[in-house]
Amino acid sequence: MEHGDNLVTPDCRAVADILSRIGDKWTVFVVRSLAGGPRRFTEIKRLINGISQRMLTLTLRGLERDGFVTRTVTPTIPPRVDYELTGIGRTLIEPLNTIGEWATTHRQQVEDARAAYDEASSESAPPRLISAGGR
Repeated sequence: MEHGDNLVTPDCRAVADILSRIGDKWTVFVVRSLAGGPRRFTEIKRLINGISQRMLTLTLRGLERDGFVTRTVTPTIPPRVDYELTGIGRTLIEPLNTIGEWATTHRQQVEDARAAYDEASSESAPPRLISAGGR
């Protein structure tokens, strides 16, 4: 691509929407939790520390809608619901594992950079005016 080429194409919005789904932190954790095979909702929730039931439900629904996950209901009492990666969902395992490994490897560098930035920003920030309560 030459310098000055427009990066915004008609497909940009569709690609951005897909990247938004697969780049979501909960999607990363759900896909990684399903990499070993089908799991029940409670198993996934137990594996993903900090995810709420609502957020897991929304994430699984989005992944199902986008074709990355299938939901299978077995008519028992209570009904058994299993989630599994589809063929296209399984293609996400390797890139998401790579990104996860990268984040783990570079976590300290990122934290150090953030701390340095925050310190420099607070030193160069203009003094804040303190309101006297509207007087």
